[in-house]
Amino acid sequence: MPEGMATPLSGTLLAFDFGTKRIGVAVGNTVTATARPLTTIADEKNDTRFAIIQNLLSEWQPAALVVGLPCNDDGTPHELTALCRRFANRLKGRFNLPTLLVDERYTSAAASEQLSAEGVHGRKQKTLIDQYAAQQILQAYFDEPSAGIYA
Repeated sequence: MPEGMATPLSGTLLAFDFGTKRIGVAVGNTVTATARPLTTIADEKNDTRFAIIQNLLSEWQPAALVVGLPCNDDGTPHELTALCRRFANRLKGRFNLPTLLVDERYTSAAASEQLSAEGVHGRKQKTLIDQYAAQQILQAYFDEPSAGIYA
């Protein structure tokens, strides 16, 4: 297996759609291989963010964490790529859990489409879009575990 490529995980996973203003969170399980939106962390202070994440970890007891890695359409690094890698490394270091990075291209668009299909439109999507994007990220991992790379 190529270096850095993740082996498939087992159990409950939490996924994060990192943003400078909000972090979307989703939860899923490898048994059912399905993800669902969980919450949005709408605080910009790192201490508060990590306290909320600690509470989520205590509640869900995940086997691993998945973080969306933004890239441009052509695969080159995005302006948030380095920040997301840093966030993933902080999660791994702080909580001592395997942490994977998964390409998150098009997840926000897919999340918006999903919300629209559920009857949530326009500005009403703002509070939900990040957790739905996290769901897309986690589902992408479930659909193709070999796409995850360790942080």
